[in-house]
Amino acid sequence: MADKRSILCFGDSLTWGWIPVEQSSPTLRYPFEQRWTGAMAGELGEGYSIIEEGLSARTTNVDDPNDPRLNGSAYLPSALASHLPLDLVILFLGTNDTKSYFRRTPYEIANGMGKLAGQVLTSAGGVGTPYPAPKLLIVAPPPLAPMPDLWFDGMFEGGYEKSQELAKHYSALASFLKVDFLDAGAFVSTDGVDGIHFSADTNVTLGKAIARKVTEIFDRQSHQTAA
Repeated sequence: MADKRSILCFGDSLTWGWIPVEQSSPTLRYPFEQRWTGAMAGELGEGYSIIEEGLSARTTNVDDPNDPRLNGSAYLPSALASHLPLDLVILFLGTNDTKSYFRRTPYEIANGMGKLAGQVLTSAGGVGTPYPAPKLLIVAPPPLAPMPDLWFDGMFEGGYEKSQELAKHYSALASFLKVDFLDAGAFVSTDGVDGIHFSADTNVTLGKAIARKVTEIFDRQSHQTAA
């Protein structure tokens, strides 16, 4: 049997599987099959290996003043080198960059995603290996929704307006870099009770949508190789 195609999913709480609750936090994690990564795995089938790298509150490339673990660009190169060989990396971040204290514009958030994209596209070789850089899929998160929790509402003040603009800028970034793009907001909304996260059904819907995009990417690669 041929080796499985390996897909690294790099994201925040939406990838980790945060279960939205009325009190906002603490919470637990959806089981694998109810996370979008698990739903994608089920849709793609046995020929794929799905690697989850989700961390709640992770940003693209900005330091969180309360937690030094959350800068995605500080960790991604190690994650890439650790998991090579990889066939595809899915970058699904940006929601946390809309927090009020970062004061980032939608374009600046997309520029942060651009840094992560560059890290993926230049990851060939890893540590002491000749593996090529993987293909890349950039996913824009859907817009935020009203937040009943006052602390979350203050944390994301102005974030709704910013989150509405991310897909436009991410699409432009992907076009500029000649990589694949998917707008999660075209398929799902942030329907969790906290206004930030997904219900179990929404996770499954998104996982299936991303699976279709992944299949398209690899089908195109196969046709290019055959040609």
